[in-house]
Parts: sequence; structure tokens; C-alpha cells
Amino acid sequence: MNKLSGLLFSSIFLLCSVVLVSCKEDEIGDVENIPGLGGDEWVKGPIDDWIFSNMTTPYNISVKYKWDQFEFDNVLKTLVPADEAQVIPLLSSIDKGWAKPYVEEAGKVFFNKYSPKLFVLSGSVEYNLDGSVTGGQAEGGRKIVMMGINRFKVKGMPGYKAETDSLYAKFFVFHVIQHEFGHILHQNKNYPQEYKTISAGKYYGANWINYRDEDALRDGFVTAYSASNFDDDFVEMIAVMLMEGKDGFDKMVNAIPPGTTAKGTTREQAQSALRQKEAMIVAYYKNSWNIDFYALQKKTRAAMVSMF
Repeated sequence: MNKLSGLLFSSIFLLCSVVLVSCKEDEIGDVENIPGLGGDEWVKGPIDDWIFSNMTTPYNISVKYKWDQFEFDNVLKTLVPADEAQVIPLLSSIDKGWAKPYVEEAGKVFFNKYSPKLFVLSGSVEYNLDGSVTGGQAEGGRKIVMMGINRFKVKGMPGYKAETDSLYAKFFVFHVIQHEFGHILHQNKNYPQEYKTISAGKYYGANWINYRDEDALRDGFVTAYSASNFDDDFVEMIAVMLMEGKDGFDKMVNAIPPGTTAKGTTREQAQSALRQKEAMIVAYYKNSWNIDFYALQKKTRAAMVSMF
């Protein structure tokens, strides 16, 4: 894994570290409550009103932005509360880049039924002993913990710098939520078992953290984490395809260099595997959910471009 250098994250490091822990479920240790950090009792204000009007009422999604240490693993990690000035810009962006494309393409009944019902916000990310960074966690498809929101910036926010802030926001927010929503979908209606045969024998398992995204792409995976197991391969494909758009995904596939990997994968085999996975995901969305994946992809990508 690449290391953190100042405030600059490489895209590979971000992508791998986000999805590493987006599926993590931690048990909370025996920690005393620390009162006075904002999560005890408070008078509802403009942020709460905005959340109720823009997240809870239309989507049945609650948001916990006041500090509650029992939502996190504070035994080995140090976190900071969310900056309240960040809450509405973050949620507005999530609405634009994730919720609205799904609602426009699949309908509100579908989205409200399957979307997670609670977002918990942390101001900072978690730094792990293996050198990775936790950008998010999910629990049972009903709750998503979003971390590092104090650094979240999109176009129009003060101090936005495209070369660093866009990578951070994409991989610590949008990649996490697209990844987790993909899990929710396949846990309700599983993808065809034939998907598991496409890259059989090529998966890295727990060793995925020792590979770069470029290495994984040459073996027929969109990210190193997608090479860890079947399910995460499936949802990583969904997340990357939606966020990069058709042209971006095609560019990734076409950019695979000639040669043979240590796994014995040729360029042609890697490209074939990715195209088979793409076709199977498009068919899965149509057959299982009656969703035109390419139309959803176009809407999602347009939202990403408008924000970054």
C-alpha cells in the first residue's frame, strides 16, 4: 500500500483503503462516555431541519452528526467529531450523486425500500496498523458510517482543489456508498453464480492489500480490493462503473498493457474478464431490478462531473 504523505493521497491508496473497511463491522469495547461533545442533548436547529426535509422525509434516512463515541471503535483509534458546517454540503452531494440518479432511474419506492436508513458521520478517518485508512463502515445494510467528512470538498466549497479534494471525496464518500449499496442489492437478490467463474483462480484473497490497482487491473479486476473475494469483486465493479461512466470504464479496460501477470493472465484474458463482468452486471440490474444500468451510469457520471 502507498503511504500517506502530508495531505496528499494517491488515488490507488485511497481506493484500496476505502473499500477495505467499508465492509468492516467492529465490536465496541468497554469505553466510558465522554459528555459535552455534542451527542448528549441539543436543541434542534437548521441542520436538523434540513436533514428532516431533504433526507428523512423523501428517503426515510436519518443522519447522526452529533458525536457519539459508541458508534465507533475508540479502543485503538482516535477520531474527531464532524464539523457541523460540513454536514449539509456533504449530504447535498450524496443526494445529488447517489440518491437522485437511483430515484430517477428506478423510482422512489425501490430506493426507499433498499437504501440504508442511518448515516453516522465522523470528522476524521481511522488510521490502521497495516497502513491503510478506514473511510467508512457498514452494518447489516441499514447503517453506514462515513468518516473523514471534515476534509470533504466539492466544487463551490471554499478552498476546493480539484487535484486532491476530488480524489478524497470520491473515494472516502461516493465509492463507499456505491459499494455498500451494491452489497445491499445482491444480498436481497443475489447475482448469478456464473459470475464467480469469470475470474476463478485469480483472486488474491487476504493478500489483496499487497497489490496495486494497476496489478489487479491486469488480472481482470477493477481494484485490488475487488480481487479479494467474489462479492466485493461484484460491488467494486458496480461502484467503479457508475462513478467512472461508460467512457471511463472503457478507458480502463483499453489501457491494460500487453504481457502476462504472475497469475498467468494475459491482456486479452483480463479485458475479456472485465467485459464479461460488465455484461453480467448490466443484465443483473435489468433482470433483478428492472433498471437500465447504462442509463443509471450516465446519470451518476454526470453528477460526478458536475461536482468535481
